[in-house]
Amino acid sequence: MTIFFTGDTHFGDPRALRFDHRPYPDLEAHDAGLVAAWNAAVSPGDTVWHLGDFALGPSGDRIREILAGLNGEKHLIVGNNDGPETLGAPGWTSVRHYAEIEVEGRMVVLCHYAFRTWNGMSRGALNLHGHSHGKLKPMPKQYDVGVDPMGPAPVPLSAILTSRRRRGR
Repeated sequence: MTIFFTGDTHFGDPRALRFDHRPYPDLEAHDAGLVAAWNAAVSPGDTVWHLGDFALGPSGDRIREILAGLNGEKHLIVGNNDGPETLGAPGWTSVRHYAEIEVEGRMVVLCHYAFRTWNGMSRGALNLHGHSHGKLKPMPKQYDVGVDPMGPAPVPLSAILTSRRRRGR
């Protein structure tokens, strides 16, 4: 079982195509592309922490359809664009605003928003977040795991930790 992270999928949200310049011709292709990338990376027995802004715009039925079509045990860290239909959709193992978990022997602090300081920061804890769509200047031990900086598929911690080195090449 692998633990993955993602955020800011913005399923059904046309703003993702305009503001974030995602490489899809239309919203239908956007949503289908994200689902395909998710399911290519994540197996049914894996765990995915979605760090907010899952969907904005689609009907409750469509949100439930998208969520049901995604592999893995899914946890939602609530984002500013997650409405009642997203929060109440069956298929989430948990829905909360904040979490502290251990992954590969490291404490990881999860929130939709980036922190300036967080629990365990001085002892090596990481802060994973979404919301900023890759536009914040990186801080040590803090990573934006959203679709825009990390790509359309959820990513494991090992890929997150090497992501800045890849961009520097």
